[in-house]
Amino acid sequence: MKLWNKESTLTSQRIEEFTVGRDREFDILLAAYDVQGSMAHTRMLEQVGLLSREDLDLIEKELAHILEEIREGKFVIEKDVEDVHSQVELLLTRRIGEAGKKIHSGRSRNDQVAVDIKLFLRAEILQVRDRAKSLFDLLISLSEQYKDRMLPGYTHLQMAMPSSFGLWFGAYAESLTDDLEVLAAAYHITNKNPLGSGAGYGSSFPLDRSRTTRELGFETLHYNAVYAQMSRGKTEKIVASALGCVAATIGKLAMDCCLYLNQQFGFISFPSELTTGSSIMPHKKNPDVFELIRAKSNRIQSIPAELTLLTANLPSGYHRDLQLTKEILFPALSTLQDCLEMTVLMLSRVEVKQGILEDEKYKYLFSVEAVNELVNQGIPFREAYKQIGNQIEKGAFEFDYRKPLHHTHEGSMGNLCNDRISEQMQRVLAKFS
Repeated sequence: MKLWNKESTLTSQRIEEFTVGRDREFDILLAAYDVQGSMAHTRMLEQVGLLSREDLDLIEKELAHILEEIREGKFVIEKDVEDVHSQVELLLTRRIGEAGKKIHSGRSRNDQVAVDIKLFLRAEILQVRDRAKSLFDLLISLSEQYKDRMLPGYTHLQMAMPSSFGLWFGAYAESLTDDLEVLAAAYHITNKNPLGSGAGYGSSFPLDRSRTTRELGFETLHYNAVYAQMSRGKTEKIVASALGCVAATIGKLAMDCCLYLNQQFGFISFPSELTTGSSIMPHKKNPDVFELIRAKSNRIQSIPAELTLLTANLPSGYHRDLQLTKEILFPALSTLQDCLEMTVLMLSRVEVKQGILEDEKYKYLFSVEAVNELVNQGIPFREAYKQIGNQIEKGAFEFDYRKPLHHTHEGSMGNLCNDRISEQMQRVLAKFS
């Protein structure tokens, strides 16, 4: 069953298989939103006089039944049915007769799929936000818990200056605030109603697009019918870019964890049940979870480029190329949510080593602190730098690492600013309202 079928239309099975592709697979994810869009559309049709009250009652009752079937996992797109939109209309027509055929008035499959995708992406963005917030809360908690546990800092993968686990965990917490800033922008761009734009050129029916915008809880609508269709592909790319920001943060965190778990570092460890072994080496405790998070995060970061290549040379109007955005973007949403959940699971069991900087090999980490001490005594910085550098060259550098290094002024290594970072996160979360 196809919405565009006519009596004289014949489509070969091979052509149909190629053009439908994986659409049925991903359309299942849109089923509940398709029903919600149809409910809003039919209520509006009744309001503007294009549907009787009796027909609306029949349609609404059966759409509610179909929605219940979807939520219970009983809804399927039948083999000969092209997509979710066709399946919903087919079920309505089977069950309530002619009234089911009236729901498509003033609507094209183009704006129908556009509104489904907008509703789906909007809900998924909020899921990503919530999982990212859970990770943020854990990172802030770990930052406070380990604020006094020292950790060597690195630049160019060379030992640089003393740091702390508090700063390390807190850095990723603050990174997430910027990521959710981008995600909030993607949410607002997604939260616009394309329903009523038809095939991209509007309708001669007296549709009330403001009504469906309110019904579906959109922030506003796409005012220009042509742009409503042009937003296909663009919206997906913007959402993918926001997902890529979150993925970049947890991918970098995963890499740090892989590095710090390495025996040459040995800064952190995890219970055996959270690591994997080797088929030949009995001593191995591999960070497979973090390696996969890193790999999956890298793939997610490639998706904006893939969507750009898919849509870059398309003129205005709808094109079948846009069908492929679903199979590119939709899996990334669930993958990112899985990665966020696994990061929380792993870090909730992390074990942090004590006394790392007591090892002799880390003594040069304190060279800057030694320079600063001389500066505090009135020696010019360049002269102090030279003195300490000469001590290092001669192997005569000594520094008491047990001296307190934590200062209270803003910007110093001991000041976590976690309260301010948490306030910043609250401001960002408010932007999703």
